[in-house]
Amino acid sequence: MKDQSDSGGKPILITIDGPAGAGKTTVSRMLSDRLGYKYIDTGALYRGVAREAEKAGISHDDDAGLEMLCGSLRFEFVHDTDGLHLFSNGTDINGEIRTPEISMLASAVSARPVVRKYLLSLQRELGKEKKAVFEGRDMGTVVFPGADIKFYLNASVRTRAIRRYKELSDKRDSPAIEEIERDIRCRDENDSTRTLAPLKPAEDAIRIDSTDLDAESVVNLMLSHVQKHIMQ
Repeated sequence: MKDQSDSGGKPILITIDGPAGAGKTTVSRMLSDRLGYKYIDTGALYRGVAREAEKAGISHDDDAGLEMLCGSLRFEFVHDTDGLHLFSNGTDINGEIRTPEISMLASAVSARPVVRKYLLSLQRELGKEKKAVFEGRDMGTVVFPGADIKFYLNASVRTRAIRRYKELSDKRDSPAIEEIERDIRCRDENDSTRTLAPLKPAEDAIRIDSTDLDAESVVNLMLSHVQKHIMQ
């Protein structure tokens, strides 16, 4: 598919929400590449805050400490030959934010209003010019309720655990698949039941179950919806 700007329509903003392991990162990258759009991994921002909080010894429920921390952070996404990297105050922290421990801490940190307020402003600034694919958990419900196209990507817990296991299997001391599945169930519970911005599909989201679909099939399905929107 051509870049949206070459198709006679206005630039659009696309959100892809869903739980951990549903394949959001892979398809978001592929979709943005096919469209010539920016890809923004918003989950990395929460992981980044979690990593910096842990490094500074700040508890996930210390709102005053988190507010002070957020005021000192300068996050930047940099595209490299091996993908998107998150830099914090000039340091590449991408390799440090993908551990199960940081994932769980990010889930707790993301429930704090001071953190969400800081990142809400940052995310909306990144999306001002549209021509972007935003991946996260509340992109279509809270951050960009007026997004042009909203997707909600899901898959069975077992499928998601297998995918995450394969991602981590080449790392030292990688967890067993049963442990990953428990962590996913726990994070799902935390994310979907929290009072502030719970994980859920937007009312107008296009829901896709990727349990039995590979990434290419999901992206092609998404592109068909994008094309329909462009042609309207």
